[in-house]
Amino acid sequence: MTTLLSEGLKLPCGLELPNRLAKAAMTEGLADSKNNVTPELVNLYRVWGQGGTGLLITGNVLVDRRYLEAVGNVVIEGQPDDAALQGLKDMAAASREQGARIIMQISHSGRQTPQSICERPVAPSAVPLEMPGRSIAPFGNPRALTGDEVEDVRARFVNAICVAEQAGFDGVQVHAAHGYLISQFLSPKTNKRTDKWGGTLENRARLLLEIIREARQKVSPGFAIGVKLNSADFQHGGFSHEDCLAVVDWLNAEAIDFIEVSGGNYEQPQMAGADVGTPPECDGRLAASTIAREAYFVEYAKSVGSRAKAPVMATGGFRTRAAMEAALAAGMTDIVGLARPLCIEPDLSARLLNGTAEEASDIAGTKKLGPTKLLSAQSPFPLIKVLNVFGMQAWYLSLIQSTAKTGAPNAKVGLFGALTELQSNLKRKTKAYLDDMDALGA
Repeated sequence: MTTLLSEGLKLPCGLELPNRLAKAAMTEGLADSKNNVTPELVNLYRVWGQGGTGLLITGNVLVDRRYLEAVGNVVIEGQPDDAALQGLKDMAAASREQGARIIMQISHSGRQTPQSICERPVAPSAVPLEMPGRSIAPFGNPRALTGDEVEDVRARFVNAICVAEQAGFDGVQVHAAHGYLISQFLSPKTNKRTDKWGGTLENRARLLLEIIREARQKVSPGFAIGVKLNSADFQHGGFSHEDCLAVVDWLNAEAIDFIEVSGGNYEQPQMAGADVGTPPECDGRLAASTIAREAYFVEYAKSVGSRAKAPVMATGGFRTRAAMEAALAAGMTDIVGLARPLCIEPDLSARLLNGTAEEASDIAGTKKLGPTKLLSAQSPFPLIKVLNVFGMQAWYLSLIQSTAKTGAPNAKVGLFGALTELQSNLKRKTKAYLDDMDALGA
């Protein structure tokens, strides 16, 4: 069945995507206590690679083991030993078995490092995180990176990008969104520096641009380098859409291969589809027609696409083939990003492409903490809303991990059961991680 979704796409570096569907990055939590790839992670990407999605983007691979997004992250520091490198190679090879392309997302969590992992994380400036439900998922107050430490962060990103190519990945995506470290540098709300890394937007974007510039000089011409960028932070005094467009203009000079458009951070988690209150900043771009078309950020993607020289990827909210086709036909995006739907149905892309599926499963809509509205995501109580958000995140993570173990997701688990399982796993994995770090004297 020939559709816009099934059309291939050649990125500027020459990498050819077999279709316009991409798996966006999601935390897998499947690395071992040393933060290396496991057989379960390899199996997970084999399953997704068999599902018809043309482009697979990994969950964030961290560049500093001291500052994880979560225990179970894969980490690349320096040159991996033979076993760690082989794990990365196995993951890339498994992803590509049926023709999918595999991109490694590279990240640093900065102040969004859980307190259980690090009491005092780092950030551009010592601005604490003020997220809904922080008492449930605590984060330590950050300290500001020194100038030398910022240079070290830059070198770590470049090193991880080079290792990704060595391991057989088709490219990387530099994570500059969702409130992680590079996003923290971009935002004037979290970057109060007065040195060359702060102040003007040009200075705040310096870290991102220098990483890309140096990495491009070290990898082969056919290796893809993409960026995940917030359309906006949706916070007063934060990274605005106008800032986003200015950064896109600068990225145009850096041989970027694609830009994924998203938005929000832990304080305003629009990227998770969370309804935890009205964002304090709304510039009016998200029209009712956009919501009707399902995709959270597609209007922003269209705006970015009008300035970007590289293809644009929009992720968040897509559920029907009709909406995906319409967004492509209207030139609102070049690549349709899917995340949570592929947790429920790893083969959804293949069925959308061959016409045997018209939309993603709606089973997630039936999930809530309890049988009444008071216990749902529409509860008038903010804490219950936040618990439902965390519960849904735990539920999707449980689907990812059951797929990794058995080859298929177990969607029967409820939100409360998923939360309980997640807390148990986090406790066990955190202890193993901390024990290993203590043994190394880190």
